[in-house]
Amino acid sequence: MLTRNLLLYLSESRRFKSFLTRFKAFNNVTKRFVAGEQISDAAEAIRQLNGKGITASFDHLGESIKSEAETRDEVNEYLRVLEAIDKHGLDSNVSVKLTQLGLDIDPDLCIENARKIVERAAISNNFVRIDMEDSTKTEATIHVFERLRREMDNVGIVIQSYLYRSAKDVERLLEMGARIRLCKGAYSEPATVAYPRKADVDANYVELMQTLLDSEIYHGIATHDEAMIAATKSYAGKRGISTDRFEFQMLFGIRRDLQEKLIKEGYRVRVYVPYGRFWYPYFMRRLAERPANIGFVLRNMIKG
Repeated sequence: MLTRNLLLYLSESRRFKSFLTRFKAFNNVTKRFVAGEQISDAAEAIRQLNGKGITASFDHLGESIKSEAETRDEVNEYLRVLEAIDKHGLDSNVSVKLTQLGLDIDPDLCIENARKIVERAAISNNFVRIDMEDSTKTEATIHVFERLRREMDNVGIVIQSYLYRSAKDVERLLEMGARIRLCKGAYSEPATVAYPRKADVDANYVELMQTLLDSEIYHGIATHDEAMIAATKSYAGKRGISTDRFEFQMLFGIRRDLQEKLIKEGYRVRVYVPYGRFWYPYFMRRLAERPANIGFVLRNMIKG
């Protein structure tokens, strides 16, 4: 837990970022987890994933959006992403954080911006996943999602199993037929709102996974934890839930061996492919989420 909290703290440190990026080897390592800075970089990574039978989701990394003009830039970026998916025939949807679209500026602006992306995706029969951020944004994110979902059905949302409220949120969202991505959560949260013990986060994850699979709605079970994957396989098998009724979701560059193994076993796998200039906070949060990756980073920096 100490290592995780330290990494989350360092994810917001510009000084530590400046120190790390002096090392060429560190910059090379990040390419394993971030496709690059341009749409074309992510498109090429997704093309390679598709070649292995893995679907994807474009994720444009953005931080500290503070003006309406910047939110418009984000909308235009996602419109270009959707054009790239069509142009290159990629099997991919898109993922977006509402703070990139103005959630902290004006909820109505955020809804307007998100609507443009979802409407454009609908033209190509594509899908938009609204990511979940820290717990201070949970209710606002669900509210925006609900507004959009009443208008269009090609939009989904994320639920985090480390929050106490998530079971009630799942029940609320399933009532409107929402497609949910279930993950554990990657932000530093106080014990007043989130389970501090991993065992409790895992137990809640399994309970929520079972609820989702029983709903007969197509959901994403997002995890790199083999115990959670095994629990999902076991429950689906016992309930007679076929492999085409849900998908496993993972992050670019993490457990690539497991991604390909699941495909060979007949499961569906979607990989979130992040790109963009604001890669550093994302990269550090991924290390915090799975500290085992620290060893990989250090070994490669030493080699470099």
